[in-house]
Amino acid sequence: MVADSSSVLVPGPWQHRDVAANGAQFHVATAGDLEPRRPLVVLLHAFPQFWWAWRHQIPRLAEAGYAVVAMDLRGFAGSDKPPHHHETDVLARDVAGVVRSLGFGEAVVVGHGFGGTVAWSMPHVAPSLTRAVAVLANPHPVPLHRLRTPVPPRALAMLLRFQVPWFPERAIRTGDLVRRLLVAWSAPGNDGAFAEAVRYTDALALPFAAHSTMEHFRWLLRSTPRPDGRRYLEQVSAPVTVPTLTVRGALDPLWPAWSFRHDAGFVTGPFRTETIDGAGHFLPEEAPDAVTELLVDFLGEICL
Repeated sequence: MVADSSSVLVPGPWQHRDVAANGAQFHVATAGDLEPRRPLVVLLHAFPQFWWAWRHQIPRLAEAGYAVVAMDLRGFAGSDKPPHHHETDVLARDVAGVVRSLGFGEAVVVGHGFGGTVAWSMPHVAPSLTRAVAVLANPHPVPLHRLRTPVPPRALAMLLRFQVPWFPERAIRTGDLVRRLLVAWSAPGNDGAFAEAVRYTDALALPFAAHSTMEHFRWLLRSTPRPDGRRYLEQVSAPVTVPTLTVRGALDPLWPAWSFRHDAGFVTGPFRTETIDGAGHFLPEEAPDAVTELLVDFLGEICL
């Protein structure tokens, strides 16, 4: 698949690269000096987005002295879209492979939404590579899978809808599902994310992107009773020992405050949690300055 430059390879104060890792090819947008002596920050996007969701943070983190890599996850935008291997631990190994391929020995992994699930997994899948994690708008996956925390109605409705074959893919490619999700999950009146609805829709309309995306969500639900799902949950049930930052939007309609009440119980390392007033689910775009300041402050505590 050749990425459409109008939707994915957007020019700006960054460079576009393809990186081979974990048996696949991944598109990344990089900024700053990509030298191993620099602290590396890997940014993982949410659904239904791609690396572009971090456009406000990429140059500012680079200016603060970090090597920055915003990655298209497996199945999204400019990265490979294989028919299989959509497990969360595979996506975490993808991230670890990209870090190694770029010549780094460790990274701070920042994940938003769906990318936050991958970020939560990194200290367990790649402990030697994970210096710290920051998770935006995404609670720890174990309480949700094991029903210690009820899945909020909006999130549950989304997850169940995506289990149906073919129809979600069609709504993504030919309908307005992406725009409707961007509007529904944002804070009222905040257009930071859904102003980019056309770009996100175009990226998910690329060949095999819609199907790959849905397969990720199908694995999350269907794997729970299976051996692969049980192994994953057992793996990520261990305490996170690296510094951890979690951030949520006060007006997030997808994950309300109570969804995060068990997070601290899965972290034994330094733990910090923040709430951004006036923001919904799409924090990097709804509150770009606040997110950047929190990340720079967090990174400064552990890296510089």
